[in-house]
Amino acid sequence: MRVDIISGPDSGPRTGLTVFDSDAAPADPVLLGRVRRGVETADLAAPPVVLPDFCHKGKSELPSSIAVATRGAIRPTLTDAALNCGMALAVLDVPRPSPAAVEEFYRRVRQRYPDPPRWAFELTRDEVLRAAVEGALFSAERFGVDAADLDRVEEFGHLPVEEYGGARRARRELPWVCVQLARLRFGGIGPSTHFLELQEVEEVLEPDTARRLGLHQGQVTVQFHNGGGVLTGQIGALYARRQAASRLLRAEMAVQRPVSHLLRGGRPAELRQRYGTYFHRGCPSVPIEGDEGRRVLLAQRLAMNYGFAYRLATFAALRTFVRAAFGASLRLVVDSPHNSVYEELVDGAPAFVHRHNAARAWTPELMAGHPAFAHTGQPLLVPGTNRTSSFLCVPASGAGRSLYTACHGTGSIISAFERSGRSGPDPRHRHTQSFSYGRATHRSVPQLDDAGVDAALAILSGNGLVRPVVRLRPFAVLS
Repeated sequence: MRVDIISGPDSGPRTGLTVFDSDAAPADPVLLGRVRRGVETADLAAPPVVLPDFCHKGKSELPSSIAVATRGAIRPTLTDAALNCGMALAVLDVPRPSPAAVEEFYRRVRQRYPDPPRWAFELTRDEVLRAAVEGALFSAERFGVDAADLDRVEEFGHLPVEEYGGARRARRELPWVCVQLARLRFGGIGPSTHFLELQEVEEVLEPDTARRLGLHQGQVTVQFHNGGGVLTGQIGALYARRQAASRLLRAEMAVQRPVSHLLRGGRPAELRQRYGTYFHRGCPSVPIEGDEGRRVLLAQRLAMNYGFAYRLATFAALRTFVRAAFGASLRLVVDSPHNSVYEELVDGAPAFVHRHNAARAWTPELMAGHPAFAHTGQPLLVPGTNRTSSFLCVPASGAGRSLYTACHGTGSIISAFERSGRSGPDPRHRHTQSFSYGRATHRSVPQLDDAGVDAALAILSGNGLVRPVVRLRPFAVLS
């Protein structure tokens, strides 16, 4: 494994970047060049960080698995167009359920969250606004989620908005059509890369830390990955001309973006600034000074808050399905986004840390006084695929070298290992029961060995970024 921090004369595509990779899983130099070009005009607070699982999804302007810190401005293209896509891990209090119970569980999930979704309002306009302002607090109150579960959500699921105008300005700034669309679905799983996986704790690697997090050998866990809901994508498209937009969304924003930014009044200089910021390709940096800056920061926080509320609503629904299908209770271990923009200290000064398909990894020192994570730091998931194991980790002492960030998955490395023959069938011949929105019945999928996910984890742990706490083995998935 290796880490390159190159800031001197140009010596290739790694110049100016902090790259965590290895000879077994090297970072693609072509993609490194894309990152360099994508940040060349940004006011960087530190060298951009490149982590394992470094790949480029077609809908995004820049590759995944990066963290970029800027000063004085936000640059939308440095993370996903829809903020607060994230993952959560929860634990059951019963042994592994029967195949019939598993099938019933996924039947209930698909019935509640069909694909395509139903066109029926689930929230009122005021409830959408409350979710965007209050975040996970709204869902906790609405669905009766315990305070102990809320403590396990990053930032407690709420970024304050009062200094940027609060609820009154949110009501004024969020367009009617965006709010109406956000009323249609509140919670969900997939399909696409999102999933709902049932697992067992196969191996405990740090017993004391596992105990603090409420995990033990043989325990059944639920891991899910979902987006932040309709409103997050609407806000992302409203405040930048992004690559990830459907035809319908582009048509909507062709009307809504001028109404929101140009017809709301202002001096000619302000209108020119808005046009250059919100309408040009390439999504330039958005300065956070002045009233326009407060407006942008409000929009970012409303999107993050709504995403927290959306994922906690999903957790609350899963809790109901677990009780009905398994006769079990469900307790949250951790919930965290992997597409985010947070204001954090970088080298002692405020900066905006953009994480794109990468999770925050705050150490215990940064979590002092936290009711759940003061001793462990912010737990984070390092998933494999539904054919391999996954890991729950905690930040290690060197996490600051990566802007306190870790990759949110290892799928591209696992695929590369399988293609090259370095990974093959699971030597224990285990299978995952795979459920789908597109099939009436599930199928049994043979698992792989863990060579790929272990290689990715070795980069993170070998560089002192994370410590693995437990290994999780899947036995069923909906994707």
